[in-house]
Amino acid sequence: MSFVALAECLVSEGYCLEMGSINAPGIHYNIRGSGRLVIKGSPPIELKPHTLVIVPPNAPFRIEADGFHRGMQNLRTVDGLLVAVSKDSILHIVAGEGDPEVMLICGYFDACYGSAVNLFGTLTTPIVEQFSEVDRLDTMLKSAIGELVTQEVGSGAMSSALLKLVIVNILRRSLHSNNVWVERFSLLRDPQIARAFAEMASNPGAPHTVNSLAQSAYLGRSAFMARFTDVVGQPPMNVLRDLRMRQAAEQLQTGQVPIEQVVRNTGYESRSSFARAFRKVFGMDPSEYRSSTA
Repeated sequence: MSFVALAECLVSEGYCLEMGSINAPGIHYNIRGSGRLVIKGSPPIELKPHTLVIVPPNAPFRIEADGFHRGMQNLRTVDGLLVAVSKDSILHIVAGEGDPEVMLICGYFDACYGSAVNLFGTLTTPIVEQFSEVDRLDTMLKSAIGELVTQEVGSGAMSSALLKLVIVNILRRSLHSNNVWVERFSLLRDPQIARAFAEMASNPGAPHTVNSLAQSAYLGRSAFMARFTDVVGQPPMNVLRDLRMRQAAEQLQTGQVPIEQVVRNTGYESRSSFARAFRKVFGMDPSEYRSSTA
């Protein structure tokens, strides 16, 4: 998964923050306060602490602070694109003065696992999930921002990895959710296959096999292979290889993990087999890749 931008959005009482369309899906996590997030063409979404909203790509939206509940009919509108200020690789977008009523952390991202699985590519309506403090999604997102602020080597890769953890949490939530949005993922039209994919995505370096993944999906080997390939578009071990190579690339970019450790972390027993798989995906040796991204 790669991110396009991270932003902190602060909206004071009596204000409305207008955001234009962005060519990427966005995670919007409400850290504190209450208000509404209104996406063009969709009913208003109530914002409470730990409300998470995924906005589809190219969907204009606005964030309203809680003033509309207190009889304020005319919220003052601020164009977010005009007031956005970039500082320490973070966009700070403020509507109003004084203490904000609503504080959100927003991340715009491309969620592609491997080379072919785009979880949000066909999303046309928002996903809304209510998390709680114990889920620690706010901690993950704050850590992602902290990594960018430090500007240390590999901070971009670390931020991307933290955002991926948020996506994995959403995927896991979907496996036990009765919400309608679950059906909007092509991957999740088959919950048994989604369960196996979640096992792979959350820990690519584990010693997964077709048999172990089939067992996690409660399917026989042949049925699992056929259904996984139909839903995802590739055989499971091809997808696992791509997941492992994306994990390896993130670790190589940091420049701090020895290649031998990267090999072990991604589930390979020998450096030569790892290097062959890496070349197949990235067209170069791991050491070359590390040098090119340093």
